[in-house]
Amino acid sequence: MEKVRRILVHLSKESAAPHRAQFVQSITGHFIGQLDDQTTVNCSLENNRFLLFEGSQERGVPLKRAPFCPIKLLSPSEAESIPPDTLRRGVDVGVAILLQSANQRLLLTRRAQALRIFPNVWVPPGGHVELDEKLLDAGLRELREETGLKLDPEDVSSSQLLGLWESVYPPMLSRGLPQRHHIVTYMLLCSRQTHLHLQSYIKPEPAEVSACVWVDAGLVRAIVSTVDGEEKSFHVPADLPQSVSVTEVSPDGELSESTLPVSVFCNRAPAEGEDVERVSTGTKYALELWLNALGASCEKG
Repeated sequence: MEKVRRILVHLSKESAAPHRAQFVQSITGHFIGQLDDQTTVNCSLENNRFLLFEGSQERGVPLKRAPFCPIKLLSPSEAESIPPDTLRRGVDVGVAILLQSANQRLLLTRRAQALRIFPNVWVPPGGHVELDEKLLDAGLRELREETGLKLDPEDVSSSQLLGLWESVYPPMLSRGLPQRHHIVTYMLLCSRQTHLHLQSYIKPEPAEVSACVWVDAGLVRAIVSTVDGEEKSFHVPADLPQSVSVTEVSPDGELSESTLPVSVFCNRAPAEGEDVERVSTGTKYALELWLNALGASCEKG
């Protein structure tokens, strides 16, 4: 029997025994078919398997894929063209941390340009779940490794699993056959500290992170309004500044303050050619979930 080296997605439907998801199998489509792109599932991480199974609307978590998800649109002949080593990978599990400061800012990081997957794209800190890790522990580890922020559980006022995203790279078939297939778990951690306090402890790993930024709800609303796959023109809302302050990370880890146009964060994923600096499609989904959670907490308050 092959020794387990990675946490992989396993599926169960209608109380059937769990089975390992295949690389070319649409996880979202497994539960709702080929037409819709969002559903609700239950999930658990046990025995080094990430199990997804049918869940109720009240108790489950949302699972979504992009309308242009390559696995969804893959033809049989294209699937046969994928190298055997890739097909044997299965579907990996990642965790991404939406770190919310006490004054309701979120931390985003720009992936280093030298990275093979999604270079120069803005995402929350995150990475793979390692063997025998819990999701929260994996998220805290990735946060520490990528940004230098070491949060103990007592530093966090609350944590919750916001949702799941079916991520494929490259993100569109027009840009090549799938090379990686993940389910990304987005976790919201609410810190007791302001973003300025947290920023003073940030020491990003330059091999992973080339910049970081704290975004507020106003900017997030503009980001999620630019839906990938659509071609509507974007105009910076009148109540937003034209630029945003970011912290650049040099190759040797030195930090410097800079600014980026708001329009950069609102770029859409291009269907062809070179990718552009933008917020990833999955991150936009997670940011929308965060806005919903923020609205719900304000109503309770």
